[in-house]
Amino acid sequence: MRLNAGIFSCLLLVFAGTSAAGDAAPAAKDSEKWQSLAEYLEGRGWQNTPSPFARLPVTAQAAVPKSVWSLGGNSTGLCAHFATDANSFKVRWTLTSANLAMPHMPATGASGIDLYGREGGGGWTWIANGRPGGVTNTASFGGVPGKPAECLLYLPLYNGVSALEISLPPGTTLQAVPAKADRAKPIVFYGTSITQGGCASRPGLAYTSLIGRRLDWPVVNLGFSGSGKMELEMAGLIAELDARILVLDCLWNMSPEQVDERVEPFIQVLRKKHADTPILLVEDSTVRARTPTTKGARLKAIYDRLSPADKNLHFLSAKDLLGTDAEGTVDGCHPNDIGMLRHADAMTPVLRKILGL
Repeated sequence: MRLNAGIFSCLLLVFAGTSAAGDAAPAAKDSEKWQSLAEYLEGRGWQNTPSPFARLPVTAQAAVPKSVWSLGGNSTGLCAHFATDANSFKVRWTLTSANLAMPHMPATGASGIDLYGREGGGGWTWIANGRPGGVTNTASFGGVPGKPAECLLYLPLYNGVSALEISLPPGTTLQAVPAKADRAKPIVFYGTSITQGGCASRPGLAYTSLIGRRLDWPVVNLGFSGSGKMELEMAGLIAELDARILVLDCLWNMSPEQVDERVEPFIQVLRKKHADTPILLVEDSTVRARTPTTKGARLKAIYDRLSPADKNLHFLSAKDLLGTDAEGTVDGCHPNDIGMLRHADAMTPVLRKILGL
């Protein structure tokens, strides 16, 4: 169901309809000046990716499972971070797949874009999202703070992007936002479809994105749907990143036997390059907070065995990840927006403590 124009007016937001690739566009649009946002991207762990909007380096293709490499082409976790004095602008994005949605996840989350803004270093406020209607889409955003103000434009969670462009009104500017010196190292999340963002209704509502805004900290999302299984090749790849914290949230994709066999060797590979980097082990979430889970108990046993000698190893129970009312998922597993908020509510204070915030 579409929101009516009155609601948008009350929010001071303007959203223009999307157009699929190949659709005829009005002649006036042909004269618009479009600028790529690729250079403003935040959330990339590696620079040597096959495209600016992919998540894995080209060197990973031969090492990681095919499913991981394919999902690495999804743009989840990436966002354009910029400042502008324009109170309105247009964004055009081109997707790599015409499959815009899934049976349990809307197109707005899987293939849409999502804009947040703030001014004066305050908190982030949602402005509007861009709803996909085809492979190539255009959205108009109004009600942007201006002055200039910072913007975070989140990319799709379950689709790839081949182009991302912005069209500004004449006389307005676009600026890069320098990374804060004390937050140059990102928080890196490695996990499953839940980490990737399934099944948030908007990209900005993935729990990793929520945490990034709450902590005002860059985030790298290495969630791979059905494929977060802690292979040693993935440990070696993640060890290439200079992270501030590593969050490992893989249990939903692993068997109990894989937990026993893979978790400790995975940590050992990370520790060879990052002896003191905090690592947070996360139990698999459950409806009605029934913990410990079978795999969670095994993960906790590994933590209990290793933590006396590793003071930077941490454990998070699944107790508060979904709540106790069974309202936090779309299917008993994947969080809806309520579940994503609860994930962020449970993880944020733990991460704040580790970060010393």
